[in-house]
This record gives sequence, structure tokens and C-alpha cells, in this order.
Amino acid sequence: MEHLPLFIKIQHRPCLIVGGGAVAARKARLLLARGARLTLVAPALSGELQALRERFDWLPATFAEHHLDGQFLVVAATDNAEVNARIYQLANRRGLMVNKADDSKRSAVIFPSIVERFPLQVAFSTGGGAPWLARLLRARLDVLLPRHLGALGQVAGKLRRQVQQAFGNSDERRRFWARVQDEPALKSLLQQQDQAGAEAWLRQAMTEPAAGEVILVGAGPGDPDLLTIKALNELQKADVVLFDQLVSEEILALIRPEAERISVGKKAGHHSVPQEQINQLLVEQAQAGKRVVRLKGGDPFMFGRGAEELQTLKAAGIRYQVVPGITAAAGATAYAGIPLTHRDHAQSAVFITGHCKQDGEEPDWAALAKGRQTLVIYMGLMRASHIRRQLMQQGLDGATPVALIERGTTARQRVVRGELRELGELAERVESPALMVIGSVAALADSLAWFNTRTGNGSAAAIGRCG
Repeated sequence: MEHLPLFIKIQHRPCLIVGGGAVAARKARLLLARGARLTLVAPALSGELQALRERFDWLPATFAEHHLDGQFLVVAATDNAEVNARIYQLANRRGLMVNKADDSKRSAVIFPSIVERFPLQVAFSTGGGAPWLARLLRARLDVLLPRHLGALGQVAGKLRRQVQQAFGNSDERRRFWARVQDEPALKSLLQQQDQAGAEAWLRQAMTEPAAGEVILVGAGPGDPDLLTIKALNELQKADVVLFDQLVSEEILALIRPEAERISVGKKAGHHSVPQEQINQLLVEQAQAGKRVVRLKGGDPFMFGRGAEELQTLKAAGIRYQVVPGITAAAGATAYAGIPLTHRDHAQSAVFITGHCKQDGEEPDWAALAKGRQTLVIYMGLMRASHIRRQLMQQGLDGATPVALIERGTTARQRVVRGELRELGELAERVESPALMVIGSVAALADSLAWFNTRTGNGSAAAIGRCG
């Protein structure tokens, strides 16, 4: 990298922009927003610059070398490459900071992409090589950074010494800020620009005993881009994360590096850690004052036993939150090109689990065998033959389309298509985790599939029929 990232105080410093068009206007807005003493040299001004006219000195002339006298920063932003090159050469000889707007690679100064949450600024650059990438990153960061973050930073700065006195080490201080930064009451005060109220709220929070908390987080069906922003935020604040086997490595890589990771190994048909032990681990970690994330594939309340874990926490008097995730029924079917409902095929969708509680009652197969609905069956591979038999005995046509979606939404997604009468044989061709879809909408995967063809897996290998 040829450029060194620096934050320079530009307030009250003399700055010169040569040019009167759209590029000059963009640079002028940036400099004026930071209090620069701005002079603009151009024979004429664009409408946008005319609207800013009272905020800078305008010299209605063509550029001359004497315009550089006494300047701190110079921006060459005309529509003439030769003029810009001359401005750059003259300013460079004088040792001035100069930006050549039409050639950032040869500029001594680059204007970075900026995301602002006053007084917080995040600035980044691609060195002029890929401005589209800088714009993409700016858009993503603009979504990720909460709007109240800057105001929180201001209040935190005022209370920094008090927080240091209240909490003996950096780890305790980090836990304090992780606990309070997203509290609705504090966010409301900050959004209302009530700094005094926010300071009072934080002072009170400092006196309250530090208590552990469990956040039940849905990791989605596999694609890390489907993780919610709130889920990502919680992964970055966690002291410890208990995760299942269904959570992908890409998502685990987003956990705060210093956080402890505990694999509890839950997967359909295989529980390396019994549920009762998982419940106890959650209680013990929270009682130790830690911020605990319980990370579960899909949505934690969709056949994930999340409610059972919360009942244990509630009985132990432990605070908890729930961050929903995209469930496999929505994510995997969408990536396979299978709509859950369609006015020509199904007016409803039913989600069921093929993995029942021991000695549990069987589903209402008669109701499930009715037409014009979509059945989505989680954890059904091991009972595929039983499911086929029960549905057909209740009158569901053996030619009903079915689809098994293996590792849905990931680069290894595979969709196997067939008919209900073939369900047992289809299941033998698929590995867990897999989702089972039964209904005429499953046939639409042949025409609506999009994900496997884009990832390069190839439709012939990814989508096939049994037989």
C-alpha cells in the first residue's frame, strides 16, 4: 500500500478545489462538513455548488498557480485531464497535499469512503483500484452499524473514568458495555438525543450487580449471508458460545475470537451431549456472570428444543433473549426453487418433524394426506419409509412429487427429486442434514431451481430423479 491512512483535522484550514462540476461538489460537501475554510476556482458553478455558495469563497476564473498560495489541501477536479495534471504537478512541487480527482492512483491524498455515526467515523479505501468495492463495503457497514452508536460513543467518552473506577479490569468493562449497549431504554434515550438521561441511565446500570445472560440465537439454514444482523452482533459480544453440529464453519468464524466455544454436538439422531446436560451448561455459564450465546441451526423455536432450554433458564432465574433465524423450511426450499405455497398447487404449508419424542403420539396422517398443501418434514430421513406408508394408506397419491434437499443453502446443496412411492429409496441417496418436501410444488424445482446452477454444482449432479 502506497497510502498511509490518517485522520487529519481540517477544521479552519485553507483548502482549494479547482472545478465547478459534480465531482467538485462531492469534495466540497466533505470538506465543508468538517469545517474547512474552502476556496473554489471555476469559471462557473453547478446547481449543487450554487446551493452551497454562501459557505465558500468563489473565484470565477481559470486556474493560475498563485491560487495555490497559502493552501493546506488542493483538489484538482476539473473536466480537463491536462489541467488536473498541471495542478497536481505545481501543488506537489510546493509540498502541498493534493488530490487528483480523475486519477486517484497518482494522488498524494485519497478521499476514502466514509461511514459516519458522529463522532465515530469509519473510513476505508481500495487505493483507487476498485471504487465499486469501496461503495459496496460502505453500504454494508452503513447497515451493520446501529444509528445510535455515535451518540453512545459520546456518552461513553464522558463516563470513561467512572466506568474504569466501577469495573476493575478490561474484561469486566467489556462485559458491561456488551450488556448495556443494546438495551431498549438506553437506545431510546440516545435516539431522542437525551444525553443527560442516557448518562443517568448508565450510572445506574454501573451500580447494578453484573448478571449472566443467555441469548438463544438462530444461525439460519447454513449460508452465512442469511445470518441476521442481530445474530452477528450477539456473536461478537459473547463470552461463550454453545453450538450444534448443524452450524457451519463459516458462521462459527464470525464468533468473537476471544470467546470460549463449546460444541454440544446436537444433530438429528445423534446427541453427543444430552439435552439435560446442555440445559445445565447454560445455567452454569450464566450463573458465572457470562454472556452466553446458544447457537442453533435454523430458527431456535422450530423443532430446535429452544423453548425447553428457556424453561430451564426461567426456572433458574436467568435472563434470556431470543434472536430468531431463517428456518430451513423457508431457506432451503427457496434455494431449491420450491415455493411453499402456489395458487395452482398449495394454499397452505405444514411443518412437521419426523423425529418424535420417545413414546410420542403419531401425527394426524389423515390430515397430512389431504391435497393442495405442502408438507415440510424436518429430520425425516430415518423414517422415510414409514412416512411414505402412512401417507399412502391415508389416500395420498403415490405419484405426488417429493424433494429431498441436502445441506440446503450451502455450496454443497443437493436436491433429489422423485415421487412419494419412491421416498424410502430417495432417502437412502441423501445425507443428513436434509429437508423433505412433499406436494406438487416440489415438481417446480425442475423449472425454478437457481442456486445450484449459479454455484457451479451443475443441475445434472444436483437435481435428479430416482429410478
